[in-house]
Amino acid sequence: MRLPAIICVCFLLLGSCGNPSGGKKTAAPFTIATLKGPSSMGMIRLIDSLEGAADAGIKVTIVNEPLQVRKMMLDGTADFALLPTTMAAIVYNKGLDYKLAAIPVWGTLYLFGRDTAITSWEDLRHKTVHVMARGMSPDLLFRYMLQKKGIDPGKDITLDYRFPTHIDLANAVASDQASLGVISEPLVSQVMHRNDKVKMLFDLNQEWMSIQGTPIPQTALMVKASVIRNNPAVVEEVLEAYERSVEWVNSHPDSAAVVIVKHRILDDPRIAYQAIPRSGIKLVRAAAIRSQITEYLRIFYEMDPQTTGGKMPDEGFYY
Repeated sequence: MRLPAIICVCFLLLGSCGNPSGGKKTAAPFTIATLKGPSSMGMIRLIDSLEGAADAGIKVTIVNEPLQVRKMMLDGTADFALLPTTMAAIVYNKGLDYKLAAIPVWGTLYLFGRDTAITSWEDLRHKTVHVMARGMSPDLLFRYMLQKKGIDPGKDITLDYRFPTHIDLANAVASDQASLGVISEPLVSQVMHRNDKVKMLFDLNQEWMSIQGTPIPQTALMVKASVIRNNPAVVEEVLEAYERSVEWVNSHPDSAAVVIVKHRILDDPRIAYQAIPRSGIKLVRAAAIRSQITEYLRIFYEMDPQTTGGKMPDEGFYY
């Protein structure tokens, strides 16, 4: 991995330019804020390559919730930030100076439960399905798919939001407190490991593909615009290192699982190994799929404009 050395060189050049008198000057590292889950699983080789690298010039901060990433964007401490694509649109439309560089995670949502009699969408009529956080991406995605399948989410089915986070909901499904739940990887694999009676009923990513014809651009990689302007080489090196890491994870899931556990993304290599193929890990540059991202955001905007920040993001959204 060439990233630590190249960023170190960039910092040496920047330091000498900013301090012509020759005095010692230490530049602050660039920070990647990522989420504990598929986002950090995909970049795990990059994360591992930075461990113990002296003066690498970059650090990775792994957090549990998208709101923690957004906070780092608000206070400017995140130079690179991974969060749901809809939330990326919100922060951009609120005036934060970040641009969408890539989509690294493509659909990780599944309907799970013990009721194996459910084999079609019609079987969901009059059932209760647990979904985390009303108005967030999983909720709106599931509502949209219900409507497309001819089921009124307000009349034909009960959506229960009593478990507010992915972790809460996964624990509820695993402990039989929730009979049906929309949950994501890697929590899906953790639930199946804890309770072998819980089964995947619908792959919502495949269901979305059958409706839209394209996969779900679920997670965004945002880059601070000032970093793009002042350090374009660093941006490209981070993107290329992330791409190489994703390729390695998908090609070597057994080895990747060990490193994922090493960095405490998950606590069991067997679970990590099972989760990787279902985690939608694939980095695609945003510039190559602008129309696809726009159509995805338009679905949310038409359901509730506030889910994209009150408007559709303009062309300045894209790197």
